[in-house]
Amino acid sequence: MYKVFINDKLIILSNEVQKNEISDTYVLKDVDLEWLIGKMNSGKIDKAILYHDKSEDLLRLLCSRLPLVEAAGGLVKNNKNETLFIFRNGKWDLPKGKTEKGEDIEETAIREVEEETGVTGLTITDFLMQTYHVFKRNGEYRLKLTHWYSMKTNYDGELHPEIEEDIMEVVWKDDAAVKTALQNSYENIKMLF
Repeated sequence: MYKVFINDKLIILSNEVQKNEISDTYVLKDVDLEWLIGKMNSGKIDKAILYHDKSEDLLRLLCSRLPLVEAAGGLVKNNKNETLFIFRNGKWDLPKGKTEKGEDIEETAIREVEEETGVTGLTITDFLMQTYHVFKRNGEYRLKLTHWYSMKTNYDGELHPEIEEDIMEVVWKDDAAVKTALQNSYENIKMLF
């Protein structure tokens, strides 16, 4: 099973369906994804299950219908146990970005955090999880797979939002501020916490 987000709406890729979920279920290889995404974006459908009988083929089938973009990012903590957040498109988010040619995923994660926030001296401490979400670029829907890493840093310098990437603010948040920020964040970011 995979969870794929379209903003705050959820698509579940699954090879199992319960009786009470039949009305939300579509056959993965047959569904018109543009139609489904449009219905979800307009609020007419809140959740959908895309079914295929072989679990090992679920992601491959979806990627055959939506171009895959790989990205990586970090859940970064400093010496005060504060978490690094960015503010972009009206929501609190974590720094992440697209993999460049010839770059491995961990290099991407560190580079993107540095570029989007100005924070340096990053060390990856653990792999957290992968998240999936659908976005639209140049009139085409795409599937973004983001590899998330737990990171730490001793950095206590100035924070620099990457304005070219529409990042308006970069801040360190303590646990109480993290809880507040997550109320105005994306579902896949909430899953990381």
